[in-house]
Amino acid sequence: MSNLISIKNLNKIYKTGKVEVHALKNINLEIEHGEFIAIMGQSGSGKSTLMNILGCLDRPTSGEYFLEGIDIRKRSQDELSFIRNKKIGFVFQAFNLIPRTNILKNVELPMIYAKVKSSQRTRRALELLERVGLGARMDHLPSELSGGQKQRVAIARALANNPPIILADEPTGNLDTHSSEEIMEIFTELNREGNSVILVTHEPDIAKYADRVIVFSDGLLIEDRRKEGVLK
Repeated sequence: MSNLISIKNLNKIYKTGKVEVHALKNINLEIEHGEFIAIMGQSGSGKSTLMNILGCLDRPTSGEYFLEGIDIRKRSQDELSFIRNKKIGFVFQAFNLIPRTNILKNVELPMIYAKVKSSQRTRRALELLERVGLGARMDHLPSELSGGQKQRVAIARALANNPPIILADEPTGNLDTHSSEEIMEIFTELNREGNSVILVTHEPDIAKYADRVIVFSDGLLIEDRRKEGVLK
């Protein structure tokens, strides 16, 4: 496996008036292609702040962040938008589907931004919905689906542009145990096929699917452990 993400002495400080919140403190982290990582920590520990930075949704206050050799600090907003669309698939706790649009069109959305031709978009979106077991429901609206089905649509959408990285923020937070297990099996399969999967969770039962668990507390990276038998 080769280097995917390199973070050195990274800090993130939020300022509200005269108050400063040091959300991340001197983080050093290396992530390789093909890893399956769970990021854990209490609310306010810094894990979601890190995910926003990894996803190029926010910038660090100081320190270095290289994504596949790209120095993210030096990129414009337009360049960051392009990087997000090509390299990163996002899956959120709240699904973030467009409610009045059928699920086929929801999955097509990232490809519209990538200027993929209409016929190719539709074919790719249908393939992805079939992959997550929802091909027969492509004309349904999100409101007609269960929570687990909505998250499967969100995963299909995240895969639309074939990104190497899947970032998932509490992807099972709104799901029951059975649906959570189904979603995690999909992530596990994607990882086996070569996707790097990085997810935030506060649930140990979800983190156990990952090969590596990184724990944050008060903005500090306090633990970085791998499953027994998983080589660095």
